[in-house]
Amino acid sequence: MEMLNLSISSTRALQNPKPPFTLAPQISAPSTIKFINPTSRKLNLKCQYSDQQQRPDVSQPRQETPKVFIGHSIYKGKAALTVEPRPPEFAPLDSGAFKLTKEGFVLLQFAPAAGVRQYDWSRKQVFSLSVTEIGNLISLGARDSCEFFHDPFKGKSDEGRVRKVLKVEPLPDGSGHFFNLSVQNKLINMDESIYIPVTKAEFAILVSAFNFAVPYLLGWHTFANSIRPEDITRSNNANSRSGADLEWNR
Repeated sequence: MEMLNLSISSTRALQNPKPPFTLAPQISAPSTIKFINPTSRKLNLKCQYSDQQQRPDVSQPRQETPKVFIGHSIYKGKAALTVEPRPPEFAPLDSGAFKLTKEGFVLLQFAPAAGVRQYDWSRKQVFSLSVTEIGNLISLGARDSCEFFHDPFKGKSDEGRVRKVLKVEPLPDGSGHFFNLSVQNKLINMDESIYIPVTKAEFAILVSAFNFAVPYLLGWHTFANSIRPEDITRSNNANSRSGADLEWNR
């Protein structure tokens, strides 16, 4: 009797191989997977993360790179010196490109002491170092000196009425350099001289910073960032016999 029951059950299983439920995925936005069973009861599973990962959020405004202000200062008993780089300037062309119109520079600010570790920045005097003048400073040896003269009103009606002279001279014991800025301003009847000793270590830091900054002051970093491989290939094909190529083939 038990054997008969087993055979009947097996026969029914073969005649009705249908599983207890079927899986029928239906994907839409948002993606939804529906489970359908014979009792017509529907189970819905919603996946919200898929579209969120694939579609960027454009509702938020694009953030621009923030401006950064930097500088390096040297503080001594009678004066303080602050060194700050200033970026180059560019002008747009009709083609959509940009052209360098003014090289960057390094601004030196000298402030006399007003007390112990206090400095009067309202009396500060400034001097702008050009790229060439920076090159002179970088090349100074331990016993070398240099001198720069500036007239802010050169070529204008007040030419000669303001005179700025920056002298960089070695210290007598060879331990560094003196930075001495003299300013004569006949417009306000002012004559002032501010000097500060700079040790070998401090001067080495300035030289290192100047070496790093010079290509940026020249604007060469913008050229390097604009180079694309496809542009180089196209340019080489179009100018295969340009003047530069002829120069290198000599």
